[in-house]
Amino acid sequence: MPSHPDLAKYFTTNAQWAEKVKSVEPHFFEESAKNQSPNVLWFGCADSRVPESVVLAVKPGEVFVHRNIANQFHLHDDSALSVLSFAVDTLGVKHVVVCGHTQCGGIRGAYGLSCNPPSSAAAETPLGRWLTPLTNLARAKSIPSLGEEKGLPALTVASVTQQVSNIASTDTVKNAWGRGIPLTIHGWVYNLATGKLEDLGIDIDPPQSAH
Repeated sequence: MPSHPDLAKYFTTNAQWAEKVKSVEPHFFEESAKNQSPNVLWFGCADSRVPESVVLAVKPGEVFVHRNIANQFHLHDDSALSVLSFAVDTLGVKHVVVCGHTQCGGIRGAYGLSCNPPSSAAAETPLGRWLTPLTNLARAKSIPSLGEEKGLPALTVASVTQQVSNIASTDTVKNAWGRGIPLTIHGWVYNLATGKLEDLGIDIDPPQSAH
């Protein structure tokens, strides 16, 4: 048990969960320990209200995951690139999902930065630097001119669309398509107020020549 009492409850609930799973599927953990074979790679936000396994109602092992502030896929981010490479080349996933969500703090932060001069002090913080591509996207699409009520949802969709495009442009994806792998990239948004997912309809499928 952990030394801090605030954390003790998690060990209790973990034990309860493990026993419940074992009672329904006695060999689940034994089989899970052998390997993983997820069909989906999920790029999501680090927001604590968007746990992909809960949102999708899936078991451990069904979704490979990478999460960060505002579900970004930076083309120079070795962490995200390595996750993509491992998921596609080693695990053989067939679907990559970028999932944004409503009421995203990262979206709100980038929107706020986009309303200020590019040289603002906030842009020089670690979070500000991380959000720079998103902030630049907001400026490029004149999101501040929409006002916050319309601008935040618009930036959420624009961001997911951009990340889907970024992933499709990577060597990992292009090489997979070149090998005839039917890999598709999807863009979704999770609505915190309803608990429902929205498919933005921006899928990128393999080029016809790759089929």
